[in-house]
Amino acid sequence: MLDAKRSRLALLGPAFVASIAYVDPGNFATNISSGAEYGYLLLWVILAANLMAMLIQNLTAKIGIATGRNLAELCRERYPEPVRWGLWIQAELIAMATDLAEFIGAAIALNLLFGVPLFASGLITAAVSFVVLGLTARGHRRFEVAIVGFLLVILGGFLYDTLRIGFDAGDAAAGFVPSFEGTDSVLLAAGILGATVMPHVIWLHSALTQDRVVARDDEERRRLLRFSRIDVTIAMSIAGLVNMSMLVIAASLFFGGGVPVDTIEEAHAGFDTLVGSGAALAFALALLASGLASSSVGTYAGQVVMQGFIDRTLPLALRRGITMAPALVVLALGINATDALVLSQVVLSFGIPFALIPVVLITRDRAVMGALVNRPVTTAVAAIVAALIVALNVFLLVQTIAG
Repeated sequence: MLDAKRSRLALLGPAFVASIAYVDPGNFATNISSGAEYGYLLLWVILAANLMAMLIQNLTAKIGIATGRNLAELCRERYPEPVRWGLWIQAELIAMATDLAEFIGAAIALNLLFGVPLFASGLITAAVSFVVLGLTARGHRRFEVAIVGFLLVILGGFLYDTLRIGFDAGDAAAGFVPSFEGTDSVLLAAGILGATVMPHVIWLHSALTQDRVVARDDEERRRLLRFSRIDVTIAMSIAGLVNMSMLVIAASLFFGGGVPVDTIEEAHAGFDTLVGSGAALAFALALLASGLASSSVGTYAGQVVMQGFIDRTLPLALRRGITMAPALVVLALGINATDALVLSQVVLSFGIPFALIPVVLITRDRAVMGALVNRPVTTAVAAIVAALIVALNVFLLVQTIAG
């Protein structure tokens, strides 16, 4: 029989890697803007988004446990060649868009912390990411430990700022009651929900659980799935706590205060002015950890996608160079960082349906999933969540293009 303690420890980790996508630099901007403009009003949206993310990441993890293959490999086996190549090409573009956002976030953090010019900050980010990715050569566990370390820095930074700044518990609790204040708040809520699931970690998560612990029968697979659910619950709960802390801090500090927080730099300046250098430092360190971790995870996901779709791999250094090239060009040309972040989110929105829909279709297929096939109610809920997220992203794309 599968040793319960060993398998439980072995299964902890993949969801923590995936959870980094939910606390990347893009989340910083969205959550802080929400709190600054509407106070605690949209806390319930972050909670709903986190629950959706838990469902999707549970399903992707289950694919690896049930089949011993990852999502990209299953798509290669099941879909015609034109579909397979199309999925692969869009997934590679998604990896580049992901790197664009993460690189810019880390570069801004280094600039805030040490005054390093943005392009030089990008080069430093690249060097650190190479070191982090190099840990994968010695097995998945060291890479996961490094990512968990970054996640703890992010969590620690925002918990410190939350305790330092304080907040009204009653007003915050009221934010969990669904409500809106005008059309703009609806649009911002759609932005939070629409950007809930990041496509690159949908592809990645199943690869992190496939053959992680070899199960000999369906009972052992069910046990591994239970341990995986614990992993997802803990990791995504931490990510949700971080996102809520971002909004709570912004609501407590900036809402109604007349302090402009349209950019990450302005938010950092607001921390320094209104609270002190310690709070500003904690914010910048959290942003740096977010950018470094998420850029490494994005490149790792790109490697998994290439291997899965076309059965090829590239040296991580080469892949890192390819995916980070657009970000370095943006930094070198001095293009507005906020505009670049918006563009990257538009590209990411295009990729979400191509990752979500295969997850729902595959996990409902008994021929593929065997005993771990979705229950009808799970498939129904997953289909509704997928349809909602896709619809919101289409809506946001239209609004962005129209704007």
